[in-house]
Amino acid sequence: MNRYKLGSYCCLWLLAFLILSACGQEQKEAGRPNIIFIMSDDHTTQGVGVYGSRLAGLNPTPTLDKLASEGIVFDNCYVTNSICTPSRACIITGQYSQTNGVLDLEGHIDEDRQYLPKEMKKLGYQTAIIGKWHLEKEPAAFDFYQVLKSQGTYFDPLFRVQGDQPWPGNTVQTKGHSTDVITDVTLDWLKTKRDKNKPFFLMHHYKAPHDDFENAPRYDEYLADTFIPEPESLYERGNHGSVAVRGQNDSLTRIIGSSVSERNLIRTQANNIYPDSSINRKYGNSQDIPLDEYVAWEYDDESRKNASKVYQDYLKKYLRCVKGVDDNLARLFTYLEEEGLMDNTIIVYTGDQGFMLGEHDYIDKRWMYDESMRMPFIVRYPEAIQPGTRTDVMINNTDFAPTLIEMAGGNTPQYMQGRSFKTILETGEEPADWPQATYYRYWMHMAHRHQNPAHFGIRTKDKKLIFYYGRYWVDTDDPNAEWNKASWGNDFTRHTPVAWEFYDLEKDPKEMDNRYGDPAYAADIAELKNQLADLRQQLNETDENYPHIQKVIDEHWDD
Repeated sequence: MNRYKLGSYCCLWLLAFLILSACGQEQKEAGRPNIIFIMSDDHTTQGVGVYGSRLAGLNPTPTLDKLASEGIVFDNCYVTNSICTPSRACIITGQYSQTNGVLDLEGHIDEDRQYLPKEMKKLGYQTAIIGKWHLEKEPAAFDFYQVLKSQGTYFDPLFRVQGDQPWPGNTVQTKGHSTDVITDVTLDWLKTKRDKNKPFFLMHHYKAPHDDFENAPRYDEYLADTFIPEPESLYERGNHGSVAVRGQNDSLTRIIGSSVSERNLIRTQANNIYPDSSINRKYGNSQDIPLDEYVAWEYDDESRKNASKVYQDYLKKYLRCVKGVDDNLARLFTYLEEEGLMDNTIIVYTGDQGFMLGEHDYIDKRWMYDESMRMPFIVRYPEAIQPGTRTDVMINNTDFAPTLIEMAGGNTPQYMQGRSFKTILETGEEPADWPQATYYRYWMHMAHRHQNPAHFGIRTKDKKLIFYYGRYWVDTDDPNAEWNKASWGNDFTRHTPVAWEFYDLEKDPKEMDNRYGDPAYAADIAELKNQLADLRQQLNETDENYPHIQKVIDEHWDD
């Protein structure tokens, strides 16, 4: 054989080898899905059409609803602490708050505890996080990051990025609305920066719709002439709550729980919408309020009219931010379709917690009430998940990391407290040994101008038990106590009444009737207390390190 023929054969062999190698690589990657974990800040289930709330008829999320129709919807997904930083810490570590060390807004996660991206990298994934991080320390466990400075701004956001300077010295200034910009950055990463020979794990995190709501100008007229359905509990509190959140004879209703209406004297949504009006907040914190203001709040015709007007503006601003998220997801999904990535990518959508949209005349989150505690959770992956699947299996945000790791081909690390629900995604069936309850703990007592009492509790599919212990997690009677005053904000010494609340969610899904103390529920409450005590032990969520709280628990456990 002459050298020319030999050369031709060699070229053909090399070409065949390259083709086979490429096919082999494609087959390899086809079995290893990409993963995009999408999370919006404060996007509650009431603001997602597929969850069928009073707002569903407004069609706020057509893109997300389509995603849900092509995958699985979880009706019982819950946060373990409804506040931004602790929730994100639970997601990134697969651990509860006392184990991961993040109890409040000043918590942080060092690189060595950024477990989820670390485990993904072990499995051969390229990792990236874009958007809101809010865990203070550099997200150095990711291969790529471009994250907002703290909470970030709605317009012209500044991002922290990798570079020559130590964290957080490298920044990029951008122009535009944050939802648009975050999507732009993600699309640029997908198009130009990712390694196309590796599967990717991308955390795509929006700031929206966190308050104070600021939508892109193109949405200013969205819903302008639409009446937004109001929750019945905006004006009628019924037997909701307890002395812990209302005070004796409703004497604390003017300071506990930031409000839509004029009720709260410290923080009301009216302040955000009408900062110069007569329904602005009046006091800096509860210690500034004269004693004669500590009286029960009652609606009259004028206050109802004002509350309705504020509510309409509040919800329209919120839903305009939601609309921006939904439209930008359409941009992202269009790119994935065009690039042939959509069906080999596990797409997860969630919020970092729920949010109160006027229910019980509350705004913000923090509460263990369902609107605040429940998270939307949708997953699309046609290779393993049947379209149109819906489940009432109970999961919480510590379960996300174990599940994503197992979907990527790994095993749940022993140091994670959450459980993988991979088989539930694949079958829609609830395993026989699956937990039937979830634990909740809010630590930031009367803090951050929202004035929510600290509490913990347990939720099953049809019942809920809450204990308000009325104290800070440090002993504020100790003048040498060190704690996070900087992020907590206002009222450093107030103790609030101790009380239990119990809701029969099957009969009372809106939590309008606290039945604690009703003899008809004595056995249910006793059983829930036993489960709650067991969970606190199992999850390292006891108060053995906080004896002043444990003393209150011991004194009032059998009340």
